[in-house]
Amino acid sequence: MSDLVLGVENLHLRRGPRDVLAGVTFEVERGELVALMGPSGSGKTTILRAIAGLEPFHAGRIRLADVTLEGGTVTPKPALRRLRRAVGMVFQFHCLFEHLTAVGNIALAPVHAHGGAPAEADRRARELLGAFGVEHRADALPRELSGGEAQRVAIARALAVDPPVLLMDEPTASLDAARRAELGDLLHGLLRQRRTLVIATHDEEFARGWATRVLHVGDGVVSTAAPAEP
Repeated sequence: MSDLVLGVENLHLRRGPRDVLAGVTFEVERGELVALMGPSGSGKTTILRAIAGLEPFHAGRIRLADVTLEGGTVTPKPALRRLRRAVGMVFQFHCLFEHLTAVGNIALAPVHAHGGAPAEADRRARELLGAFGVEHRADALPRELSGGEAQRVAIARALAVDPPVLLMDEPTASLDAARRAELGDLLHGLLRQRRTLVIATHDEEFARGWATRVLHVGDGVVSTAAPAEP
């Protein structure tokens, strides 16, 4: 039986006259940590947003769990709800709700988007904070968190409905060397749970050290070839 969990086929996306994505194709198997590497503006974040159902695309197909997104069409709401359970996304700047505590941020989607019981969502949120070593910050507001703490809360929020696939945009952008190593350990812990991770990053050292596979994004496509030296 195949362990394929994500398939991106011939993805095309235009902004005005510019082809941001011009035939992106790749597959990801369960338990992989795949790093999408490329310069700013190469389309790395756009690929993640398309997979998460946040960015319409003009042509191509994305298959994730039992959901298929087709280019140039509107995805039905029931399929989008299934997609939200299959994939979580951690944004570069975390995007935590400033008026909610760490626990409140994590419990929000399970209750309001998926109709879960508040008590169970609160229990799950506190369990995730404990797993990531920030249970003591459960009642802190985002402005009271350090960068590393905010990132862990954002990861916990993305995992609140237990999606098998986690997307992360530039996860090491604001981390020092020690925090980058801690993040790598945390992500490998998720791989041991048979989760699948796709990250967009400029950070070649982190990608080489922690990813199970590196894909290069450039000229609107994805390849396994190393980029040319400047």
